[in-house]
Amino acid sequence: MSTTLQPEIKDHAKLADFILFSQREFLLNLSKELNRDNISFAQFFLLSYLASSKELTMTDIARKMGHSTAAATGLVDRLEKLGYMERTHAIDDRRKVMVRVTSKGLDLVSRLRDELQQQIAEAMDETSSIDAASFMTSYRSMDTSIAGK
Repeated sequence: MSTTLQPEIKDHAKLADFILFSQREFLLNLSKELNRDNISFAQFFLLSYLASSKELTMTDIARKMGHSTAAATGLVDRLEKLGYMERTHAIDDRRKVMVRVTSKGLDLVSRLRDELQQQIAEAMDETSSIDAASFMTSYRSMDTSIAGK
């Protein structure tokens, strides 16, 4: 049995390393901002998800976050106390709790996304324009195939 890896497997390993390194760099910078605003990654991911939705039920939030409803409630409690989201009752069923992001929460998500976008732009500026264009073409292709699943 040969110990040499096929070129595709080597490329996959390099891509995995690139993604892990990039993710680490971006998350370290994001972490500094989240600490400043006193929220966790899980809370930020929930805020980001809710920012693109009108409102969700606690059950939907728990499902999306991969948490129990009790754990999701804890996330929402903290964000609500900080003024980033609010709860209401559904008009058709008062037992159903609906959660939506406040304008303060939308501002936070927008600011942090802008900072991440700036980091990516800076990284792309350090790359040749041909390589950056090739990367974006590959990204769009992969994004389309992932979205179709």
